[in-house]
Amino acid sequence: MNSLAGKVAIVTGAQQGIGRQYAMALARAGAAVCVSDIVNPEIAAAEIRELGGEAIAAACDVTRNESLHHMVSEVEKKFGRTDILVNNAALFGGLNMASFTDITEDEWDRVMTVNIRGTWQATKAIFPLMAQSGGGKIINISSATVFKGTPKLLHYVASKGAIVALTRSLAREVAEQNICVNAIAPGLVASDNVRNHPDWKNVADSVIATRALKRESVPDDLIGALLFFASDASNFITGQTLVVDGGVVMH
Repeated sequence: MNSLAGKVAIVTGAQQGIGRQYAMALARAGAAVCVSDIVNPEIAAAEIRELGGEAIAAACDVTRNESLHHMVSEVEKKFGRTDILVNNAALFGGLNMASFTDITEDEWDRVMTVNIRGTWQATKAIFPLMAQSGGGKIINISSATVFKGTPKLLHYVASKGAIVALTRSLAREVAEQNICVNAIAPGLVASDNVRNHPDWKNVADSVIATRALKRESVPDDLIGALLFFASDASNFITGQTLVVDGGVVMH
């Protein structure tokens, strides 16, 4: 069933990993997709087109307004509207686990700039076109770590906690434009980038032990929540964060 037929979606950080899976899922559900990433995302967009979907690629740095405005202009030129924004671009896979006393100020600032400011800047850039289109869905990506206090990644966890707050406040601000804002909070997901992390095996085993559903989480586990928030099924839901972590966090 093409629940997103006729819709236009933008996914940031979509060249690889979970973001790429988000873009593919939206395309399979019928949406035309702008695949956006700081790394040239043409390969991911071409993959969607090869499978019969409609997609364009837009190289974009979410922390640079000129880059974002270029992406939005490309979407408007090609599709004339936008209905869905997935704020996925973030720093995580390349971060080393370390005590808060060992995190440098430069690394702290880099994480905050991309993960929080980038989400705000991308939303701000896309908002006028989405409002002009009659409304839409903004889906932010937080993390289940926010609700359990994961150690050794203080900057990342703090940034994702800010995404929950941003989601709630933004939902209040844009409701008048018929825009719903919600967040997905995944647990530890075995994406390619995460699997290549040197701490992966030890962390994964300890996380699985705390889950009610005792198995590895894969990107496909997040697709149901993504499509729900992107579709008309969630038209009266806004300001919410849905934890998808196999039952570690229950609230």
